[in-house]
Amino acid sequence: MKPELSVNIGGIKMKNPVTTASGTFGYGPEYAPYIDLNRLGAIVVKGTTLKSRQGNPTPRIVETPSGMLNAIGLQNPGVDYFIERALPFLSNFDLPVIVNISGDTVEDYGLLAGKLDSASGVAGLEVNISCPNVKKGGLQFGSDPESAAEVVRVIKSSTGLPVIVKLSPNVTSITDLAVSVAEAGADALSLINTILGMAIDIKARRPVLGNIMGGLSGPAVRPVAVRCVWQVYKAVKLPIIGMGGIVSAEDAIEFILAGASAVAVGTANFVNPRATVEILEGIEEYCRKYGCRDIQELVGAAHRQ
Repeated sequence: MKPELSVNIGGIKMKNPVTTASGTFGYGPEYAPYIDLNRLGAIVVKGTTLKSRQGNPTPRIVETPSGMLNAIGLQNPGVDYFIERALPFLSNFDLPVIVNISGDTVEDYGLLAGKLDSASGVAGLEVNISCPNVKKGGLQFGSDPESAAEVVRVIKSSTGLPVIVKLSPNVTSITDLAVSVAEAGADALSLINTILGMAIDIKARRPVLGNIMGGLSGPAVRPVAVRCVWQVYKAVKLPIIGMGGIVSAEDAIEFILAGASAVAVGTANFVNPRATVEILEGIEEYCRKYGCRDIQELVGAAHRQ
């Protein structure tokens, strides 16, 4: 029997729990030659800002043991380009489109939410208040519970779309942030953004990244991400999209057992463009093997042992 894999993330109905991590999947056309995008539960597009951004100086990516450091700096063509040029392509597919938004100011988030609210084909917003690679916005809002809540309140007053807040592990207590944004009206959470790190070129005797520091992703961060999902699942009653180093179905199941209702695949896409679909197939196989009729049976199951 085919297991039931559909999930509901704060009002966003997904046919299965597998989506993409923002910034690792572009706007979709980059991966369309390799997989059928219709098979994904949803797509989370790259970070979008009010105006176009050039991003940080190069080099912006460094490969590390079991992971990758990046300091892209939210390079993107801006929300108007996304609505006019990228969204029409995505409308050809049967999947929810979730737009990751980032702002320099609280007002930016409200304006972005308002623009996307009136754009046809947007299923929800993922609010980036956790990027460690930008000088304005990002962690400026995501490291303080009250600032994070203020961003959520402004967005909720500007849109009727479901609002998913992406939190950072680079804080003293991720549960305090989760509770604060939940009380402010967030509909769901994404956990986690990258972990702040750096690398030094020992021959040149200087930092490798043009931005000096960047965000670490990949398998190296997975235990931290699973821990964050575990803690937040116990602290708030919101659906969670878990991410951080997922490269296999087994990794995804670990997040779901910790409390994630859905999972996002990020760095693995750069290594294997088919990673999302292979992980989805692996989740379905796991359910069959262990007699799981509905994926909901697995969400947070490790807490019940």
